[in-house]
Amino acid sequence: MQKQLAITSCPHIRSRKTTQRIMQDVCIALAPAGIAGIVFFGARAAAIIAVSVITCVLTELVYEKMMGQRVTIGDWSAVVTGLLLAYNIPATAPLWIPMVGGVIAILLVKMLFGGIGSNFMNPALTARAVLFVSWGGIMGSYPVTRFMEQTADGLSGATPLAELARVFAGQATLAEGTGLWDLFIGNCPGVLGETCKLAILLGGVWLILRDVADWKIPVSMIGTVFVLYLLTSGFNFGLSLREVLSGGLLLGAFFMATDYATSPQSNLGRVIFGVGCGLIVFVIRAYANYPEGCSFAILFMNVVTPLIDRYTMPKCFGEVKQHG
Repeated sequence: MQKQLAITSCPHIRSRKTTQRIMQDVCIALAPAGIAGIVFFGARAAAIIAVSVITCVLTELVYEKMMGQRVTIGDWSAVVTGLLLAYNIPATAPLWIPMVGGVIAILLVKMLFGGIGSNFMNPALTARAVLFVSWGGIMGSYPVTRFMEQTADGLSGATPLAELARVFAGQATLAEGTGLWDLFIGNCPGVLGETCKLAILLGGVWLILRDVADWKIPVSMIGTVFVLYLLTSGFNFGLSLREVLSGGLLLGAFFMATDYATSPQSNLGRVIFGVGCGLIVFVIRAYANYPEGCSFAILFMNVVTPLIDRYTMPKCFGEVKQHG
């Protein structure tokens, strides 16, 4: 692949915020969710995380060696992709699942489009979507935690989102579902890294304080889901709050929707992006057969990002509007 020639206008400002430093901050922010996943799901969760990260790093390394390109695994972006991919996989999945997902994320989504910053969709989410469509039985089997009562098959249970879908349809009550405290600390069925909302929030706050992630995207995305459920449920605050604390909404909002390469650059554009993600999540959760919609919502808005940038980016200073 030909090397890209970057042409930018002045002023040229150098920053100490390197790609490596940003990715290391993201890894630190993701650490609490990973630790929580291991605590709730056991050593199998640690194995999936390790396999996913190693596969992503090796795939990037082998590709760059084969293509004669500069090795970039030192920027830690492959590690971040591996962590995010692992966090979107059930802890009971076979180890070849993160291996296949890692190759898809790095080779097909990232490297073949030019490497870091050139991909138009989030690599980890794209890999997760492909895995879910290809092996739905494995990816849709959500294990119970080690601290929950075992289900009939001793392995998987109904996710909080499936319970809430029945509540929204008037087929059940909130008292029959998972409690707010269990949702908050992560003692509920789900994929490896999405269950403990406390850990995700700690990581999200770290990203915002370190100026790695812009708060506009996660706040507008989460707020849109909350408000829409509040309006359509007859101002059922409990249902709306549980929807926010269920599934992958918080993980996606803080760690995947804020991806630099696939989200808008302007402040207004980021708000539009977040609202769009939240709207699609709500529509899929409330009115589709699939109880979770976070991954597909973010991927759809990733594709729309260039259009958002086109109409929301501020004009360059001194630019004259062309007539006729």
